[in-house]
Amino acid sequence: MSAAREVGLAACRRVIRSSGSSIRALHQGDLARAASLRAEAGAALAEAVAALRPFPAVYFAGFLRDAAKEYVEASALAALLADSTSSSLVPTPSELGVEPDAWLNGVAEAASELRRNLLDRLREGSLERAELLLGRMEEIYDALVVVDFPDALTGGLRRTVDALRAVLERSRGDVTATVVQERLRRAIDSGRD
Repeated sequence: MSAAREVGLAACRRVIRSSGSSIRALHQGDLARAASLRAEAGAALAEAVAALRPFPAVYFAGFLRDAAKEYVEASALAALLADSTSSSLVPTPSELGVEPDAWLNGVAEAASELRRNLLDRLREGSLERAELLLGRMEEIYDALVVVDFPDALTGGLRRTVDALRAVLERSRGDVTATVVQERLRRAIDSGRD
C-alpha cells in the first residue's frame, strides 16, 4: 500500500500540474498545447487510479479526488470554450474516468474560469461571444445549485457553487454594463448623423 500511495501521489501531482498548464494554455488560445497537456493529465490520472484502486483507504484519502477535480476543470473548460452547439456542454464523469464528486466540483470551477475568457471577449468587443459564455455559466450554475446532498458526498460542492454564483453575478454585471454602454454609444453616434 505504501508503494501504491507513492506512485499515486506522484501521478496526482502530474495531473494537477498538467491540468493547470492546460487551463493557462486555453486562456492564451493555444488549443493544441492545451489538448496535449490534458492528454498528459488524463494518462497520469489513469496511472494514479490504477495504483490506488486496490487500496480504498488511500483511493478515497482526498488527494486523488483533488487531482481528478483539476483534470475535470481543464477538460470541462476546453469543452465550454469550444464553439460546439452540442446539447452536452461538458464530458461526463464516465468519459473522464472520475468519481461524481470530483466531476461536480471540477465543472463548477470550470464555469468560474469562463469569467476570464468572457472578460477577454468584452475587451475585444465580442459581446455576442461574451453573452454565450455567460449563458453557459448560467446553465451550469442552474444545474448544480439543485444538487442537494451532504457535503461529505459532494466534496464541498455547496461552497464551490456559492463561489460560482458570486462569479456569475459579477460577470452578469460586466456584460450588462457593456450592453448599456454599447446602446449609449450607438445612440450618440446616431445623434451625430
